[in-house]
Amino acid sequence: MESSATSYIVEHLTRAIVEHKLLPGTKLAEQKLADHFGVSRTLVRQALFQLSQNRLIRLEPARGAFVATPSVQEARQVFAVRRMLEAEMVRAFMAQRTSAKMRRLKQHVAAEKKAMERNDVGQRTELLGDFHVRMAELMGNEVLAQLLGELISRCALITLMYQSSSAAEHSHEEHALIVAALAGDDVEHAVRLMQQHLVHVEAGLTFDRDMPSSDLSMALSSLTP
Repeated sequence: MESSATSYIVEHLTRAIVEHKLLPGTKLAEQKLADHFGVSRTLVRQALFQLSQNRLIRLEPARGAFVATPSVQEARQVFAVRRMLEAEMVRAFMAQRTSAKMRRLKQHVAAEKKAMERNDVGQRTELLGDFHVRMAELMGNEVLAQLLGELISRCALITLMYQSSSAAEHSHEEHALIVAALAGDDVEHAVRLMQQHLVHVEAGLTFDRDMPSSDLSMALSSLTP
């Protein structure tokens, strides 16, 4: 029971961070979280520790837990790792692609487009990140999917802090181009498109932006306990 409750808190806080409801630097007060989720502060501490292991929050002695604020150096390192990892993922996906896998990937891109048209920032953010995880899931590689999920959660913080709104609009279009390339037979073209996509996302980061701020109570009000 305790394990499932902790996982529930981790899942909901991760989603709030990825969907930009909890912003970088937000203080995560243990008692507020315990009251919101109807659990003990011990379970909240366990959840916060797990999130700190994933680099989504930082724990500071005598100060408490805060949503992480990735540095410029960390941002560049995360994107470097993603370029290396996802280039090989594209090659592996191409080697085992099927019409069913391609159909499901196209459905995901269609969902992205609908979220863009509705200007649903939370859903759009989640779907754009999940595109990359979805490829790994369709390959049946749970380890890769988990690893990418952790990296993309960190990227959600990075893009929130440093990405302009105009740069964010290009991600969906580039996903559509990647899917079109995957439907063809040119493996290296598909790999180049993925690498270029990640280069473009990183190039769209503005590292001198003002730090956003958030209020925990307002963010929690948007979560279902």
